Amino acid sequence: MARLARADVFDPGEVSVFHCINRCVRRCFLCGHDPLTGNNFDHRKQWLEERFGFLAACYGIDLLGYSILSNHFHIILRNRPDVVATWDDEQVARRWLRLCPVRRTSAGEPEEPTQAEIDALVNNRPRLAEIRRRRSDISWFMRMVAEPLARAANSEEQISGRFWQGRFRSVKLCDEAALLACSVYVDLNPIRAGLAKTPETSEFTSAQRRIQGFAGLASERSQAREASAACSSARAAASPSRGNQSPPPGAFLAPLPLDEARSAPGPAPSRCGARCSDRGFLPLSLEQYLELLDWTGRQIVSGKQGAIPHELAPILSRLEIDGGHWLELARNFGRLFQRVAGRPSSVACQRTRGGSHFRCGHARFLVGDLQCNTSADFSS
Repeated sequence: MARLARADVFDPGEVSVFHCINRCVRRCFLCGHDPLTGNNFDHRKQWLEERFGFLAACYGIDLLGYSILSNHFHIILRNRPDVVATWDDEQVARRWLRLCPVRRTSAGEPEEPTQAEIDALVNNRPRLAEIRRRRSDISWFMRMVAEPLARAANSEEQISGRFWQGRFRSVKLCDEAALLACSVYVDLNPIRAGLAKTPETSEFTSAQRRIQGFAGLASERSQAREASAACSSARAAASPSRGNQSPPPGAFLAPLPLDEARSAPGPAPSRCGARCSDRGFLPLSLEQYLELLDWTGRQIVSGKQGAIPHELAPILSRLEIDGGHWLELARNFGRLFQRVAGRPSSVACQRTRGGSHFRCGHARFLVGDLQCNTSADFSS
């Protein structure tokens, strides 16, 4: 069956969440240690992670989670056209010129755009409108991830040809249950592959970055408590201004907790500039998510039998997920869901924008009692 056109999958004008996967050609270890050739390309994982952070500051797309392995990477993205709508024309032009600069340094780094370059783009209304649309286009985001890394890798080895296997694969996440299962699946990938034993030692994952940021915040709070007991001068010395501090690890990641009751309505553009927005994506705290991640990882990696801890039960019941089937979802998320993931009520409303039927053959749904298959045709 012919593949769906990207225009039928990604709508830059609609807020959606996608799990995207891209693999190296022939699944070779082009981003890690290749046991056949003895070559070690682990440094390319750092390239990818730095690219994620750079693009998160340039695009109207929230980076919710990722993991980078030796021959592929996973990334969870939420496009935010509502945030892009809050940017004025100069902000859109400046972000584009950071990504596609007119001038570069001798080292190949982008030069800071001049006001004349920004004005030239702002005054080109058709071009600026197209650029604004691309700021929330996941397909363009993934293109800007894959192409530069492929060029750099080929240049490093002085070869030509494909670096990536082909088009990246994507799965639309239709509800919070699918998003939670996918987030755990992505963060546990290095553990399942035998590359790490714990989330905090899983390098090049969003879980490790969130843990590092959480530990840094706890350290700051501890220092603040100590400073409060000292005199005001000592307190001032122990608590420098935010402007002099480097951003915490994982600042380019969207915050995890989403409290709709307390969060202010609206797009919530990022105040730090390192990411698209400050809006979370899961109705649980970071501590609860890490507890769930650790518990799930223990069951999958060690094969230990046991009940779900009492403090986790409210999380699963709130998302209407049966704890008895949670492990199967987290273990096989990539195999179970091919194009969309969610409960039947969430998936059934999905259509191609052209009005045609869903065209996915056998669809799989995330439901309260795990998942079910169906060959139903979702006609418009």
